[in-house]
Amino acid sequence: MKKSTIAVGVLVLALLAGNSFAQDQGANTNYIYATYFVCSPDGESRADEIINTSFKPHYDAAVEHGDILSWTWMQHYVGGYWRRVLVIVASDMDSLLDASGALGEIISDRTPEAGRSFSAICSSHEDYIWETTPGIGSAAVTEERGAAGFSAYMRCDLNGEERADELVQKVFAPIYDKHVGEGGLTSWNWLKHNVGGEWRRLLIMGAADHKTLMKARAAIIADFDDRKVERAAKEMNEICDTHQDYMWDILSQT
Repeated sequence: MKKSTIAVGVLVLALLAGNSFAQDQGANTNYIYATYFVCSPDGESRADEIINTSFKPHYDAAVEHGDILSWTWMQHYVGGYWRRVLVIVASDMDSLLDASGALGEIISDRTPEAGRSFSAICSSHEDYIWETTPGIGSAAVTEERGAAGFSAYMRCDLNGEERADELVQKVFAPIYDKHVGEGGLTSWNWLKHNVGGEWRRLLIMGAADHKTLMKARAAIIADFDDRKVERAAKEMNEICDTHQDYMWDILSQT
């Protein structure tokens, strides 16, 4: 856990092709159920195998049938103690909760041994439900992010969260959109807390690979030299003064 800085906390970023598309989203809000797993390092490859062979067909079917919009499985590259993330996206809260419960029951009934093996490897987890902020982000959260993801989980003053959203939309979004348009980033998004732990806002970026992503991040930092942006970044850091960064490998996305 680190104190935010202008270069990191506002800028960095686990779902994501031009600004006009984001505007077309209008008032649409998507809901994201993210389960962050703590796993035994020597069993993580086996956990990935279980996801791919036993769980993936059921999640793919849920997308095909329209029960959910997308799902993603990511592995830790750099960051804290979370080692894997399972992400489910739906168009509304009812659909999200219905699909999450139904998929859990299906997996338990049809692949009980795989479920037990997975739970033995990834023995603890934290659940969050995030929601998109209409008009903020380069594309729908269900769009392909690329192979590399960067996430900044932010702890914010509840009284200032709406102002933080306003700063992202009015000041920072054009910078991120620029770097999507120039091809460095595949996507970015700004998510807000609905249910879960201490992290209140989530800034995410995607790119073709980690080197490309970090080069884009460095270019964005350079764009923060503008005086107006510096003032906004200082205010942002006062509202969201603590963050945790993660880099993710995106192993599967449907």
